[in-house]
Formats: sequence, structure tokens, C-alpha cells
Amino acid sequence: MMSIPLTSFARIMKKTLIALLIAAALPLSAQATPSFVSASKLWTHSHDPLNTETNKSEIPAYDAKTNTLWVAGVGGVDVLNAQTGARMQRIDVSTTGSVNSVSIKNGVAAFAIESSNRTSPGVVQLFDTQSRTLMAGGNITVGALPDMLTFTPDGKRLLVANEGTPSTYGARIGTTTPRSYAPAANDPQGSVSIIDIATRSVTTATLNGVTETGALLRKNTGMDFEPEYIAVNKTGTKAYVGLQEANGMGVLNLLTNTFEKIIGLGAKDFSASGNEIDPRNNGTVAFGSYAAKGLYMPDGMATFQAGGKTYVVMANEGDFREDDADRSAASSLGATGDLSNLRVANDLSSSGNLYAAGARSFSIRDEDGNLIYDSGAILDKEAAKRGIYDDGRSRDKGVEPEGVTILEIGGRTFAFIGLERTTKSAVAVFDITDPETSKYVDMIVSDGDLSPEGLIAYGNENGYFLAVANEVSDTTSLFRLNFVPEPGSLALALGGLGLVGWSRRLRSTR
Repeated sequence: MMSIPLTSFARIMKKTLIALLIAAALPLSAQATPSFVSASKLWTHSHDPLNTETNKSEIPAYDAKTNTLWVAGVGGVDVLNAQTGARMQRIDVSTTGSVNSVSIKNGVAAFAIESSNRTSPGVVQLFDTQSRTLMAGGNITVGALPDMLTFTPDGKRLLVANEGTPSTYGARIGTTTPRSYAPAANDPQGSVSIIDIATRSVTTATLNGVTETGALLRKNTGMDFEPEYIAVNKTGTKAYVGLQEANGMGVLNLLTNTFEKIIGLGAKDFSASGNEIDPRNNGTVAFGSYAAKGLYMPDGMATFQAGGKTYVVMANEGDFREDDADRSAASSLGATGDLSNLRVANDLSSSGNLYAAGARSFSIRDEDGNLIYDSGAILDKEAAKRGIYDDGRSRDKGVEPEGVTILEIGGRTFAFIGLERTTKSAVAVFDITDPETSKYVDMIVSDGDLSPEGLIAYGNENGYFLAVANEVSDTTSLFRLNFVPEPGSLALALGGLGLVGWSRRLRSTR
């Protein structure tokens, strides 16, 4: 065995220590291929009403300039210190209407506010995140029921999903199945408002007469297309607009400000291996393959790039009309046994051909709507494994994947999927770096929180974080996301200081 002088050994150990300290100090974006390990809750804020005000915890947005979280919910927006969770201000919008969403870019916070008469035009308000005051010209009229809004990556434009939900839906026509419905008497047009931040000018993109492709696009439900969510590509040239109730996605060209096409998203086969569901709602959780399908009907959406291509991540919640007149128990169509209570879409379902709302999963699609990956039964089964599956939702939509946020770090891409219908707040974590072989990583379960509605992941000089707004518990919680470099990263750091060769030589002399 070769002996090493003490001074040489000391130098080796010093270099090793330096390498370890450098590796630990470097942000993970500068290290090789990080792996998600865990999430630790830092704080929870309870959005208790002040006097007669009513605030919910629904949609969070992060402002890097002030290190604050802005949480929208009905009566207004609570501005929280992101480090401590303390409320710094409540911005009351109740005299204008109800706030549905908030988005922040370049120090501008945008609120989507529906009118007290929701079939009337809504408003977008723009606030300066440092002064937390309404900006000049920051009161902009948009379409009816602005439900969600988001900035383009450069922050120069703001896109608003105007859902345009009618107050009274169209009535059923005839008695045959599948069932159809007449148009609503007063159905505001679903649209996307495109706001130029510099000029405050508004362009409206509508869905009338747009080319339709794909499969199982719901069109005879007694309402028109209702934009639910918007995800923009990296270059800001296209936006992908979720049409949840219609089971579709609109592709919006941001160079021409017009829709190129509307894509029917098809259905998921619950009889296929890996797509098992529990439809029984009887107090016992058991998953099996059944002769039924699930319409994807996404709610939250996000985009990311892999291999130079854009992909769209969708949380496949499912949704019927607000009056639920377009759904029935499958027993009304002749289903028996375990499927008898399954809630199905009247406009597509018939005896022996059942379509439920929602796919009980999240999926990844390409720009043309082609399905690249679906999580199958992972979300429902993992919730059951952890004892947080709500069996009362079995006949409806399972865990109801609601929101999604993306975090790109060190060459890897992670998706965080909020589950609205579990007995504790739950967020599933997937590594989607390679879309076709996406992998389940973990599930973040939070005691004291219930029903994640919106979530956002972000990073700063202090690390990486996930903020979750929980609608039923009216709480917002912040988690630190803990990552470590995968094996090989340390070898790279040591190799940079010439220590890998040393270690190999030492082993070869033993």
C-alpha cells in the first residue's frame, strides 16, 4: 500500500472540503441534474375576514421585486411577506366586483375582476407591486367573467380568459340520448382579451367560426366555448387556451391575435390497464378497470420546452355546467353494479357508452393537442395509499387535479399538480424532463390545509419554494423545495479540482 505524506493528505482533504463547500453553495441551476428530495412547510397564513370583508385563498402570484405573495380570493387580494407569511396589506376590490385571479410580471400585479352582474363586462386592474397602488390607466374593461389572466414571458402583454358564463343555461331538447341542449338566451361570448401593457389597448380574440379538430368536442351543452385557463409558450408567439367544459383547447396565434384552431381532447379509457378508477362511492376504496371513459376537461395548464419543442401540461379536473343539468347518474342510461352511480355527461353518453367528466390525472400534450403522457391512475392510487383519498368523490372526478405549476432547475423540469378533492391538501410532484417518460416523484401532503385551488413554484437567492392557496381551509402555505444533485454531480465538482484522479490512484494502490 502506498503511503501518502501528511502534508499531501492535508492538501487533498482541504481541496475536498473546498469542493464540498462550493457544491453546497452553488445554486442547483449551476449543479448537475438535481433530484427532488422533499418539501418542508415554512409557514401557513389564515385568510381570516377583517370586519365584514370576505377573502378566500384561491390564486397565488409571486413578486420577485418585493419578495411578496399576492393571494386572490373573491373579496380582494392579500399581500403576504413571502419570508414570514405575515399579511402586509389587503387590497379590497369588493366595490368593483369579485377577483378571480392575480398574475405578476416586472413589478405589475394584474387582477381579474368579474362584475357583480357576471354577464356584464369585467375589469382588469393593474397595481404597482412596490407601492401596492392602482397604476395610471390601470382600470381596463374586458369580457364577461374574466376568470384567469397571465402575462407573456416578456411582460409586454397580458392575456385574459373571459369565461362568459350564462346565468341561465339552455334547456334540453327532446328526450333521446345522447341529449342536446338549446343555446342559452343570454350567453356572453367567451373570448380572450389581449392587453398591451404600454398602451393599455385591448384586442379581443373570439372563437366563432374557428377550425375544429380532434375528438369529442362538446358543443351542444347549452353554452358556448368558455375559456378557462391560458398557458403561453416560451417565445410569446402562441397561447394555449383551455375550454374546460367543452373538453377542448384553443390555439391562439399571438402574432395575429386570432385563434388558429380548436382541438377536441378526446377521452381516456378507464378499461385500459393503468387507468383504473373507483366509481363506487360506497365507503370502500377499490380500483378496477371499467367500461367507461373520462373526458379530459383540463383546468390548470402550463407550458415547458423539451428538445426544442413546446409541451402543454394539463390538470384534468373535469367540469359540468354550474346547474349540473348536463350530467346524470349512469344508471339512467342502463348502467348497473359498480358503474350505476358514476356521473356522466348527458350530451355524449348513451347506453353502453359512458363518458365521465375528468380523467383523474394530469397529462402532457404537444402543440397540436396530441397526447404525449398521462399519469393514469397514479394520483388516485397514491392518495389512497396515503389515506387521503376522499371516497365521497369516487363517482364524480376522483381527486380532481386542479392546478399546475412548473419549475425548471438545473436542466430538469418538475411539475407540481394540486389535488382539489383529497382529505388533506395534496400536491403531486413529477419529473417531466423527458415528457414521454415522465416519472412520479412524491406527494406533498399538508396538515391543516384543504383543497388546493392555485399554486406557484419559484426560486430566488434563498432557494426554491412552492406556494399553495387552499380554497376550503382559506389558508396559504409556503414550502421549501429540497433538491440534491444526483450521483455524478459531486464527482464533477471534485473532478474540477483534480480530486477524482487522486481517489482513483489511491484505490489502485491498495
